[in-house]
Amino acid sequence: MSIDIYICLTVERRPWKGWLHMRVTKAQAEQNRAHIVATAARLFRERGYDGVGVAELMAAAGFTHGGFYRHFRSKGDLMAEASASGLSQTAARTEGLDPAEFVEYYVSREHRDGRGDGCTIAALSGDAARQPADIGAEFAAGIENLLTGLQSRSDTSGDAGPGTARAAMIDMLAHSVGAVMLSRACPDGSPLADEILDVCHKRILASLALGDSAPPTAGSPEA
Repeated sequence: MSIDIYICLTVERRPWKGWLHMRVTKAQAEQNRAHIVATAARLFRERGYDGVGVAELMAAAGFTHGGFYRHFRSKGDLMAEASASGLSQTAARTEGLDPAEFVEYYVSREHRDGRGDGCTIAALSGDAARQPADIGAEFAAGIENLLTGLQSRSDTSGDAGPGTARAAMIDMLAHSVGAVMLSRACPDGSPLADEILDVCHKRILASLALGDSAPPTAGSPEA
């Protein structure tokens, strides 16, 4: 009788152990994939989409090259997913900031110099324009999400028509992104790099204070 009981317990336990093992393995695979995406998003921001290969990217994430294709069909798929992840990070970091606070954070030396941890829009917009349409679609969705959030927190959104308020946010975001990109294009530590940030920072904030997306006209105090 004791032998029969032992066999019964063994048969009942083995399926449970196998089921638990599969659950843990699936969860770990999802964590590994997320880690690869986060690593790729950072490296792409630092070096561009073509500046890092799959083997180097996987090594940076702590995995072998061969493991890449268990998670992604191609580098292009990873590029699109990493772009979406990076754009979501920018939205999360700037959530709750009004437009002026956004400019203070965005048009700054800290953001310019922290390329790997910075905004995907400023780091990769030029590259994205030369990539397949699915990456462009991720950028369009991310930019739209950012604009919507900024407009909802704008002081002028209730006073002006929706078209005017949206135009002001597009103008502000485009100038902020352009300021960071131009500053990064200059040699590190060059006077011009800092001058670009300083001038654009002041002009963008002045435009927001005026509640006008149009540039100053000749003869105006800001011209």
